[in-house]
Amino acid sequence: MIELHNISKSFGSHDVLNDVQATFERGKVNFVIGRSGSGKSVLTKCTVGLIEPDQGFVTYDGRDFTALSGKERKVIRQEIGMLFQGAALFDSMTVEENVRFPLRMFSDFSEEQIRKRSAECLERVELSDAGVRFPAECSGGMQKRVGIARAIAMNPKYLFCDEPNSGLDPQTAIVIDQLIMEITREYDMTTVVISHDMNSVMEASDTIHFVHEGSILWKGTRQSLLAGGNRELEDFVFASNLMRQIRSSGQL
Repeated sequence: MIELHNISKSFGSHDVLNDVQATFERGKVNFVIGRSGSGKSVLTKCTVGLIEPDQGFVTYDGRDFTALSGKERKVIRQEIGMLFQGAALFDSMTVEENVRFPLRMFSDFSEEQIRKRSAECLERVELSDAGVRFPAECSGGMQKRVGIARAIAMNPKYLFCDEPNSGLDPQTAIVIDQLIMEITREYDMTTVVISHDMNSVMEASDTIHFVHEGSILWKGTRQSLLAGGNRELEDFVFASNLMRQIRSSGQL
């Protein structure tokens, strides 16, 4: 479980986060949604320690991450897997070399253990035969799956996914959503997904935090999301006429 306690952050005179409190539950896919510029990215960076909050603190399973020294934070960071928006693979490395990279950097595994673990992760995302390819030889969906394989290589307790379906066609996006849900359950991870893709939210979320102008304006589930009751949330969720029509028809 990851908990944010009264997190605030400003840049100059611009308040980006205002007294944010949030709980991301273990074994669940926790979505953070909101418009561009709402504060989602800064919230995530404060959570993983890339940006220091002006006020408040973050705990990982009760451990006060904000109060730790850089050396002490390294222990928790080794428990974190990251899936970046553009997959962020190393172009000069093969698929299997990309997956092995964090194991070589952060583990004490032997080369044989690294080889075995990377093979297990690629098999889990159904890319066992793609290890010798380079990222440029892989489709966008394959690259995202390689990114997931690399993210789980260290058997993380926590997984952060930044717009995991960005640039993917709807069918491939569903595959990635399902894979994120499956590995969250299998590894019993605390998974946090930053997204503005409502199809992904309705497909994969267990909990949802709606960020609006630097505050968590609403928390709930995808079922309660459809009940409405918050003007800003409704404007975000049902921005398209199609979504409004689907909602009114009772299909959601």
